[in-house]
Amino acid sequence: MSKTIEKEIFDFLSQKQFAQVEEISTQLNVSPSTVRRKLTALQEKGLVLRRHGGAQLADVNGYFPSFTFRVHQNSLEKKKIALQAIKLIKNGDLIFLDGTTSAYYIAEYLSEFEDVRVLTNGIDTLSLLAKNKVTAYSTGGRISNTNRSVLVGEKALNSIDSYRADIAFFSTSSIKPDGEIYDCFEEENAIREHMLKHAKVKVFLCDKTKFGKDGPFHLCTVNDIDYIVTDEDRKDWFDKGVSPKILY
Repeated sequence: MSKTIEKEIFDFLSQKQFAQVEEISTQLNVSPSTVRRKLTALQEKGLVLRRHGGAQLADVNGYFPSFTFRVHQNSLEKKKIALQAIKLIKNGDLIFLDGTTSAYYIAEYLSEFEDVRVLTNGIDTLSLLAKNKVTAYSTGGRISNTNRSVLVGEKALNSIDSYRADIAFFSTSSIKPDGEIYDCFEEENAIREHMLKHAKVKVFLCDKTKFGKDGPFHLCTVNDIDYIVTDEDRKDWFDKGVSPKILY
């Protein structure tokens, strides 16, 4: 029951950005004391910030939100994408997963396969793989200064270069109508570049919120990858002459 109320509060704040305790209480038909207790639990998880008798989402003041916060964003879409993407996996595959929340959802389903091995720079992803008893390797490296949930740097790149993967799953912050793929973190793009270089099949995980967004650092184009897996049909969204393979 408590988890349901926390999810309802989170979804309501996702729409409102900020709401008073009384407003949340009325909207969800629960007592103000229950709302306060659940807001405290959500704050401890890094999902919300308590402010002026209410709460707001933790993605504020220019700070990069926590992994826990981001993994809840568009969660249904990411699960749908993951369930489509894993159809590309075969028993015995060696898999690259970058440190994004989209790739994290792939990790949730890998225990269904036999003898798969995973290399990832995602700290939370590595923990999930261990929990699910999937054979996993860390890239090593240092914790990113801008995104504390991933490992980056020369050691991580050298580790990736020593593997040859059957398939790589990755995500970024944006894709343009001309098929160009961008992200907001240069060091994470370097990780992805090396993963794509050493993978037979390259799969871009892209929920609908990323279409048309901008990013400062170019990663690749749709011509450099094998599949885009998304949560709705976007074949007609691309400019004329751009025709990526899309699964949805």
